[in-house]
Parts: sequence; C-alpha cells; structure tokens
Amino acid sequence: MPVETAALARFLIGKLVARALPDGLVSGRIVETEAYGVGDAAGHGYGGMTERNRSLFLERGHAYVYFIYGRSWMLNVSSETPGVGAGVLIRAIEPRDGVSIMRLNRGTSVLRDLARGPGRLAAALRVDRSLDGIDLCRDGPLWLARGDDPAGEIGQSVRIGISREADRPLRFYLRGSPFLSGPRPLNV
Repeated sequence: MPVETAALARFLIGKLVARALPDGLVSGRIVETEAYGVGDAAGHGYGGMTERNRSLFLERGHAYVYFIYGRSWMLNVSSETPGVGAGVLIRAIEPRDGVSIMRLNRGTSVLRDLARGPGRLAAALRVDRSLDGIDLCRDGPLWLARGDDPAGEIGQSVRIGISREADRPLRFYLRGSPFLSGPRPLNV
C-alpha cells in the first residue's frame, strides 16, 4: 500500500471495500477516490489532531469516519505515517456482493444510485462512527481487499464539493464507470 496520499488514492481504484453485516456480506469495487494530503487546507488534518479526526492521524490503512451535513457518514482511509493527518475519501463503488441488502439500506432499487457518492456509499454499507479507527487491512467488520478485475484506465480531475484548494487534480476515477458521482465533464 503506497505511503503518499495521492498515490494511495490512485492505488485504491479497482480494489474492493467489504462490510460484514448480520444479514450478509456487502461489497463493491472502488471506482472513485479523492486525496487530502499533508498540508492540504481542504483536508480534515490541516488544523491538527482533534478528538473528531484522531483516526486520520493513525498509520495508513485505518478508517476515518465522520458525519457531515447533519445526514451523511463519510468513509476515508488514513494515508500517511502515524501522527500525520491525511487521508483518502472513498467517493463511489460499483456494487458487487449483497446488492439486495444495499437496496434495503438505501431504500432504492436503482443499481447505479446505490453507492454513487460518499454519503450513499456509507449508507449502502452501513458505515457509521462505530467503524472509526478500525484497521481496514485486517479481518473485521469493514476491510479493503484486492479486486479480481484489472483496475482499468484511471482518470484524474479536480475534487468535488469543496471550496479550499478546489483546483487541485486529486480526484481519481475509473474511466467509463457508470457508478461515478462527479459531473459528466469531470468523468471524461
């Protein structure tokens, strides 16, 4: 697993994120990420460690889960060495296992909309604060895994939905995937 944040964001495209739930396994192929590296004013680690973001400062490969807009959980992967606050936001996945469970979790039957966008993704996988800080590289309730499919062609664009350092090309995505969350001009 790469140590530098942007390299990790690119590396994660095509990998799997999986969640063990009481009603079964849910998983998806990661098709979109965003990097929030060291010194990035748009990143949650920019102002230093707090109780809320402490998981972002763990060794790379840990979950950093936070609540935003009063309605959505976001799943991130810590990306640097211990004590350095940086991470990768998992923006979208292509559903693989447990699609019927994801449909119930999200309240929609539209496959494309199950996990297209970070809030939808967290809802589909039932990600919440209880998963904050877990090691995603070990067995547990949520983990990352290698995918069987080749990653495909990876595109790069500016990040979405931020105001600080918005022009930095730190969003990575699987070209041609119908499961991307970004606007069409950014998904070329």
